[in-house]
Amino acid sequence: MRIIRDYQFVNETDRGASAAIGNFDGVHLGHQSVIDMARGAAPDAPLGIVTFEPHPREFFAPDTAPFRLTNADTRAHRLEKLGVQRLYELPFNATLSGLTPRRFAQDVLADGLGLRHVVVGADFCFGKARAGTARDLQGFGAEMGFGVTIAPLLQTDDAQVSSTSIRNALSDGRPRDAAAMLGHWHRIDGPVIGGDQRGRGLGFPTANMSLDGLHPPKFGVYAVLIDVLEGPHKGSYHGAASVGVRPMFGVNKPNIETFIFDFSGDLYGTNLSIALVEFLRPEEKYDSVEALVAQIDRDCARCREILAAP
Repeated sequence: MRIIRDYQFVNETDRGASAAIGNFDGVHLGHQSVIDMARGAAPDAPLGIVTFEPHPREFFAPDTAPFRLTNADTRAHRLEKLGVQRLYELPFNATLSGLTPRRFAQDVLADGLGLRHVVVGADFCFGKARAGTARDLQGFGAEMGFGVTIAPLLQTDDAQVSSTSIRNALSDGRPRDAAAMLGHWHRIDGPVIGGDQRGRGLGFPTANMSLDGLHPPKFGVYAVLIDVLEGPHKGSYHGAASVGVRPMFGVNKPNIETFIFDFSGDLYGTNLSIALVEFLRPEEKYDSVEALVAQIDRDCARCREILAAP
């Protein structure tokens, strides 16, 4: 997959794509449906995605609480696995956000990227002040020489599939409901960072990872699947993870600490992918370290049962 970040300087080989447009946060089933429509609209064209970095909400409200399900690297990795060949990851800045809907369609989609076909969701808005609608884009496409397909919003039995619905499920401690909308487990990806090694002292050494910039799941203990993505320990494992601020040990920045079952090795700096499978319990503060260790033992036994189930 090729990543193109400047719509004003695009190689001829990167033009002519059939592309889906959106933020693709989480790359959920609705996004996957839109991508499949782009694939089918012009099967002989490169399959593309037009997205934005940073997320427009981060640009307009930089002090907003972290809300993203995936960072840019994770999003790109998941899109590549879906067969995307051209990722147009456009810098979202004052210039881009100031384009009128017509100018966005002409300057970016038609003249800049030279798209052959575009697929957007029914709720798609674009251009300055989000003034353009999906129907407007169809009109611009007919005028400017690219096709436009409007994809209906995807619905599950329980909810409309959206990044917001997935965030709500994670905030409520319902990772299986989030997975049903994502089409895969919700994962937290990133490098293992240095910690205070309290877990090691308790007999449960953990791989610590940052939650910076990401929507935090409900704080507490989870059964998790772990993929070590590189290095001598590369592979898949089972484990238990604690998401939160570790109330037994003062005021701390939220992170995720993962204890990998039946594992021994140094993972500092190694990139991991942690899949949240089931929420066990909220974070708690115990009267003693011994009580905490006993609870961790029970948590790990329960996680092993959950992950062993078919």
